[in-house]
Amino acid sequence: MAADAPHSIAALNRLPPAEKERYYATLIPPALLERFQIDPQTLTGPGGHKLATISGSEAASSVEMDLRHAPGAPDPLFYGHFADTMNGQLIILLVVINDPEGPRFDVDRMPGGTKTQFGTFKRNLAAEEAALRAGLAPGQVRRGLRVMQEALAAFESFVAQLGHSLFFVEPLAYHNAVALERYGFAYQQGKRWMESINIRFSLGGDLRAKLDGSTPFRQPGFENSIRGRSWAIHDGIMGEPYTEVHMYKHLGKHAGLNTFPGGQW
Repeated sequence: MAADAPHSIAALNRLPPAEKERYYATLIPPALLERFQIDPQTLTGPGGHKLATISGSEAASSVEMDLRHAPGAPDPLFYGHFADTMNGQLIILLVVINDPEGPRFDVDRMPGGTKTQFGTFKRNLAAEEAALRAGLAPGQVRRGLRVMQEALAAFESFVAQLGHSLFFVEPLAYHNAVALERYGFAYQQGKRWMESINIRFSLGGDLRAKLDGSTPFRQPGFENSIRGRSWAIHDGIMGEPYTEVHMYKHLGKHAGLNTFPGGQW
């Protein structure tokens, strides 16, 4: 790597716009670009319209990327929020990949339009129940496109370009953390808590006993599924929010962790 090559999001944000976009475009899984006929160099669609928005000012140490599959699409095909940490590492704050051709579930907003903040501020219970029945996990407004492994591989390549050997992520929900374990991530913070959650959902555990059908999100049998547990946790079954879990991954290495042995999606 050249001595003057960027090593951080802050450095990328100071680059000329075309060069900055070239770096950030590598974060988008190629399968998405191919499927929706988006030019990987210009990020334009078949009609020549620019489909990507990159929000990262010259003074910022974070960036948000929003890629739509078509002009005026209501939801992003790919959304990513990435940043530098306080000690100069890279972190994924949020990645969302939506299937724009699937049904939408308004779990992100109330019928009057108020935002729910992923269900942490308010909850649109009717939309959440519909999403649950459709096979979605907490926080999903649309089904995904099953390209997360490719998205993480793209981020690993991006991290390597910037001269780093590891990166961090903050899973927003239980199902995110378990999925990341299976992609090779380890815990900076929260491993013992994740193990305790598994014990509490196991035979004789207090959380398993609370899966009593009292709400659509607390059904018997949910203890056996990653998604079921996550909905129950989202529904407040633990009496505390799911928070303060921090994970990391060394490039090219798999940590081999599994806090939910035998758990199915």
